[in-house]
Amino acid sequence: MPGKVIALVAQPGATVQKGAPLLVMEAMKMEHTISAPRKGIVKAFRYAPGDQVSDGAELVDFEGAE
Repeated sequence: MPGKVIALVAQPGATVQKGAPLLVMEAMKMEHTISAPRKGIVKAFRYAPGDQVSDGAELVDFEGAE
């Protein structure tokens, strides 16, 4: 969904569990928390707080763990 990145919650390089919050976006005047789809490592964020993102943009480089 198009919106604005409000905050980065996880740190690049961090190992996170499924459902862990990664970042917070504001879209349609509401805040949405983007969570980890599975256990893995946050490699990098593609946007910084304050950046506008378009619909379908990949926000996080994420590597799933076995």
